[in-house]
Amino acid sequence: MNKSATHSTLCQHSAPMTRSEQKRSQILTASIELFCVQGFPNTSMDLVAKKAGVSKQTVYSHFGSKDELFIAAIESKCVVHQLTGNLLDDAANAEQTIRMFAQQFGELIVSDEVLAVFKTCLAHAETHPDLSKLYYEAGPKHVLGLLSDYLSKVNQHNEFYFANPHDSAVRLCLMLFGELKLRSELGIDVAELLPKRQAYIDETATLFLNAHRK
Repeated sequence: MNKSATHSTLCQHSAPMTRSEQKRSQILTASIELFCVQGFPNTSMDLVAKKAGVSKQTVYSHFGSKDELFIAAIESKCVVHQLTGNLLDDAANAEQTIRMFAQQFGELIVSDEVLAVFKTCLAHAETHPDLSKLYYEAGPKHVLGLLSDYLSKVNQHNEFYFANPHDSAVRLCLMLFGELKLRSELGIDVAELLPKRQAYIDETATLFLNAHRK
């Protein structure tokens, strides 16, 4: 499923947004586009307000600082791809849930926005080291926390066992990166890999589940 279709599906199953929620969504959409294109240092709250079609005061009423807005923008990508606590609720049905996680996470990490923000953080790692920390805590650390907490709950059932849930979460996420993410980050053509991506995600999930099956 592509990004627009995923977003559309979520919207169809959500309650209508209030005016305030609508403006917040506009701000997040504008900010992630600007962070990707302009880079974090060159993105101002004024630019975000202008692109979002709201006042600067409205931006600050939702997000107290550019750092806070950056964190929220990164977290919003997890919501679009359904990487929230709700996805990882059913510990009794671990196989289906982990396969769903693998699918959603596999799509997220190679999305244009996530790759662009990652490259922005990498480009400014020396001059703006706090930016990389913000990205890590809002994105990778957040997802790893959700997944490791879920794997701990799975241990309470009898089908799978994870001796170190955090390390297992790290392994699964890194396995899902695959060659596609590596080449995408380096700007190398990935056309030949795209038809194989779904099979790679499925096989990775199978290997992970089998390794921890009791």
